Amino acid sequence: MSSLLKPFSVCEGPCESGAVRRGCPGSASHHQPPSQRLVAAGLGSLPGSQPGSLPAAAVGGRKLTHPGKSILAGGIAGGIEICITFPTEYVKTQLQLDERANPPRYRGIGDCVKLTVQDHGLRGLYRGLSSLLYGSIPKSAVRFGTFDMLSNPMRDATGRLDNTRSLVCGLGAGITEAIVVVCPMETLKVKMIHDQCSLRPRYRGFFHGISEIIREQGVRGTYQGLTATVLKQGSNQAIRFYVMNLLRNWYKGDDPSRDMHPFITAIFGATAGAASVFGNTPLDVVKTRMQGLEAHRYKSTVDCAFQILKNEGPQAFYKGTVPRLGRVCLDVAIVFVIYEEVVKLLNNVWKTQ
Repeated sequence: MSSLLKPFSVCEGPCESGAVRRGCPGSASHHQPPSQRLVAAGLGSLPGSQPGSLPAAAVGGRKLTHPGKSILAGGIAGGIEICITFPTEYVKTQLQLDERANPPRYRGIGDCVKLTVQDHGLRGLYRGLSSLLYGSIPKSAVRFGTFDMLSNPMRDATGRLDNTRSLVCGLGAGITEAIVVVCPMETLKVKMIHDQCSLRPRYRGFFHGISEIIREQGVRGTYQGLTATVLKQGSNQAIRFYVMNLLRNWYKGDDPSRDMHPFITAIFGATAGAASVFGNTPLDVVKTRMQGLEAHRYKSTVDCAFQILKNEGPQAFYKGTVPRLGRVCLDVAIVFVIYEEVVKLLNNVWKTQ
């Protein structure tokens, strides 16, 4: 009976966990220093830690990718991807440049591949690869690194990124890669492919081509079509990251830690790539014309678009869509799959906070 009359406090029994959170006398937290009680409540940080810093794994198990890992994984993915898909990029560029020929040399995709192989062998489909390879690695590295630097602070407690914010982060990543890498490298690629199609090719290789272009036109010669490139890459990555994030959020639902099989990642990546093709192929056509050897014919990006519309009709803006569609779908699928797998590998060997 005396046990029934024993005084009790809410710090005991089922209310004990709540008492710990309130710092009730007699609870373990009551005897802790104030700084440790704040840490237990999620309101502070331990000495030596970064105040307000994000943990390596957010609540719910969703890891935030360190920008350093993003840069490395993106570069590896970009290098592998371009070696696989370059022939389709070559055919697309050839068809876009051939639009101005009178009469056109190629009757279509198959004819372009056939004549190229006849004249130069299978290696002909890889002419200009060096310039794109040198650019693809840093391009993907900058793209993914920038995207994660922008998106990490925008994620919620579970690591989930809002679809609208993914659009903004993708736009920022695209603009950054356009200015830092894409514009100069794409200009060199188009000029070298265009030169190889002429009767008397002038450039003996990638570095010789760079030296000749800079000698004749200055550094500015490698930044032709910058406006079109920024518009193209910005819209490209905005669409791709938005669609990819939208599909990822839909697939994972209420479980942000749910793993995605590489096959699922590939399907989502291909879908995102297709969306970007139909969304900005006209910008890609204008960019290619502005970076060709006859770019001097156009006063500006707007003038280039106007002349294409006036002289060739609106259908010219979608020239090369089919080969670009095949290349981009494969491109984006490969890049996202390799990127995700490399990040998983890096997480095992490169521990970050």
